[in-house]
Amino acid sequence: MEQQGLQVDRQMFCCSICLDLLKDPVTIPCGHSYCMNCIKTYWNEKDQKKTHSCPQCRQTFTPRPVLVKNTMLADLIEELKKTGLQAAPADHRYAGAEDVVCDFCTGRKLKATKSCLTCLVSYCEKHVQPHYDSQTFQKHNLVEPSKYLQENICSHHNKVKEIFCRTDQQCICYLCSMDEHKGHNTVSAAAERTQRQMKLEGSQQKLQQRIQDREKDMKLLQREVEAISLSADKAVEDSEKIFTELIHLMEKRRYDVKQQIRSQQETEVSRVKELQEKLEQEITELKRKDTSLEQLLRTEDHIQFVHSYPSLSALSESTDSSNINIRPLRYFEDVTAAVSELRDQLQDVLRERCTNISLRLSEVDVLLPLAEPKTRAEFLNYSCEITLDPNTANKFLLLTEGSRKATMSKKQPCASHTDRFITYTQVLSRESLTGRRYWEVAWTGTAVYVAITYKNISRLGGDSGFGRNNKSWALNCYQKTYYFYYNNVQTLVSGPQSSRIGVYLDHSAGVLSFYCVSETMTLLHRVQTTFTQSLHLGFCVFGYGTTAEICKLK
Repeated sequence: MEQQGLQVDRQMFCCSICLDLLKDPVTIPCGHSYCMNCIKTYWNEKDQKKTHSCPQCRQTFTPRPVLVKNTMLADLIEELKKTGLQAAPADHRYAGAEDVVCDFCTGRKLKATKSCLTCLVSYCEKHVQPHYDSQTFQKHNLVEPSKYLQENICSHHNKVKEIFCRTDQQCICYLCSMDEHKGHNTVSAAAERTQRQMKLEGSQQKLQQRIQDREKDMKLLQREVEAISLSADKAVEDSEKIFTELIHLMEKRRYDVKQQIRSQQETEVSRVKELQEKLEQEITELKRKDTSLEQLLRTEDHIQFVHSYPSLSALSESTDSSNINIRPLRYFEDVTAAVSELRDQLQDVLRERCTNISLRLSEVDVLLPLAEPKTRAEFLNYSCEITLDPNTANKFLLLTEGSRKATMSKKQPCASHTDRFITYTQVLSRESLTGRRYWEVAWTGTAVYVAITYKNISRLGGDSGFGRNNKSWALNCYQKTYYFYYNNVQTLVSGPQSSRIGVYLDHSAGVLSFYCVSETMTLLHRVQTTFTQSLHLGFCVFGYGTTAEICKLK
């Protein structure tokens, strides 16, 4: 009995919001007490309604009451704490600040377990029992506890809103249907709910189907991720193995060449030393005879001179130095030149093959290709830096502006190069083009071909012109007319005149598009094909003073 009394005392000094012992207790005008911070927070959250109520008895206060600490209650709690009073264990049957309270409970209210849409009242487990036991309440509509029961009451007639006005799309009471909503299309709220519920269920089915479809897509993409990772790992492993073999092969060739050089060096040095020894022996013999001759020439004995002359006057066959062919040190320089030539050839092969590898990598595209850009801002996302290659420029082209501008001019002094165009005044870009790329060309003068081409296009002859073969695609900007050329077929292109042409390339998708660039992007011509190699930008310029320039876009 003593323990039960202590439990009652604990509940008397607990805040009904936090369910803990009162901290800085305040008493509001209705007489209920709360922690100062708890009631402040509760009213701050409800402040938008401009009314402030007691969480327990629901009495409202206007204006908001000024909170003052209840010092007597605070002192009493402190004294009771010293005697062993602690916070009571939380009783989850009682309603907190965020719970729906039972409208029938007096004093400290319990949580509501049901709300009645007919009574517009919320009940705890005890007070809702008559709705289950009595025939009177059998037709009442019990739902989960709701804080919004008052929204079901018509503010004009204080009646339950049981009708839905389809004309005004709002719930009304039966008096509203005979008053301001008279003649409107009205149905019962239940009928409207049934109809809308069917629609929602249909939408939900579609939503669930979309969820299932997306989950399937997610699984598919996950499998693709795994497949891509496995394939990439295998490609890295295989390419590492292949490159290692290439490196070993190069190392072996390097060693073989080194050994051949050293072996040839040893052979040649041996031959030279052998000749040196013969020459040394001859020099020694000649010096000996020279000494004898000197002695004979100085002798005063005429008889002795005449007697010795026959044996000293005849010289042995000499090794004629003119017969010794001393090769200027070119032998091993030729080897170096041959190795350098091999290096250059390998660099060209590697550059071409690596470009093809990059091309194959860019074609690894699991997902569908992206849609072609529509606005210039979207095109600029794919802009790239491109310059012209002087080694490919025809001798009548002058390259300026950091090798971005080509002008047909007088013959330029330039070294011969296998990549240089001979027949047409054409030039290629240094950079190869793969993936998605966009650039713009500004042109002036008589005629300019804006082209893309494979690098191995011919440099000489009638079929070396852009668009005159199956290795290049070209838009001819000729005064007030456009022509498109491919495989020596000419196509007239209509479109507004512009001195600025935009070119969009999607290599893997096989898309090449030419645009007239102004305030809007106007498509002039689009090509759909399959590109088998990396591509290069190309200009063909006709007419002295005619220019074509790659525009700076960034």
